Amino acid sequence: MRGEVLHYDEDQGFGFITGADGSRYTVRREDLRHQTALARGTAVEFQPGGGQARDVFSIAAQTAGPAPDAAVNAALAQSGPAPAGAPPTQHFGRSAEPAEPTGLWDYFWRGLTQNYFNFGGRARRKEYWGYCLFWTIALLAVIGIGVFADVEIGNFDSIEMPAVTIGLFGVFLLATFLPSLGMIVRRLHDLGLTGWLCLVILIPSIGMLIILVFALIPTQGRENQWGPVPAGVRV
Repeated sequence: MRGEVLHYDEDQGFGFITGADGSRYTVRREDLRHQTALARGTAVEFQPGGGQARDVFSIAAQTAGPAPDAAVNAALAQSGPAPAGAPPTQHFGRSAEPAEPTGLWDYFWRGLTQNYFNFGGRARRKEYWGYCLFWTIALLAVIGIGVFADVEIGNFDSIEMPAVTIGLFGVFLLATFLPSLGMIVRRLHDLGLTGWLCLVILIPSIGMLIILVFALIPTQGRENQWGPVPAGVRV
């Protein structure tokens, strides 16, 4: 897939690429085919997978002549309007990148899919709280299903434990552990802090309170070592 470098930190060996599909991918130094500098705006080819760009290499500069977009536009102008149903001309770069949905549900769904193992990048406050909102709703739904099943089985009519409720609760927590942890790490990155601060959650009594305070702090209004300001944030 073709794409363009949004950000790459040589010291950290980490950055971001926007692909032709409009998605953003992380790139690490070990994923570069050639150990060359990746300046912002560099056109690259890469293999996408799990939100990460692999086997990345820069595309050699084309020979002198009109820019590809300019040549395409000139050809279209001469041939007349494009036929109905024809795909739009592809562009790379932030200005032409399709905006990702920024709804609360969209953040939650991306957290469970393309960001499942994502511990890089940044997460704005809205993304964090959107994930927490629908995570809580999903948890209540899972518990409700478990309670209903246990009532039908009769587990609450005897000394038997509500096995279905406990089992579904445990499976849900295990299934969402990594995306939830990744969300906390990206929220810390958004503040310009190291993701290792997520370990404060292990402190009894006050660990979750500290994470809550971090979650309420506004986005750092500039690009930092973990990436550009998240989409939708007014700087």
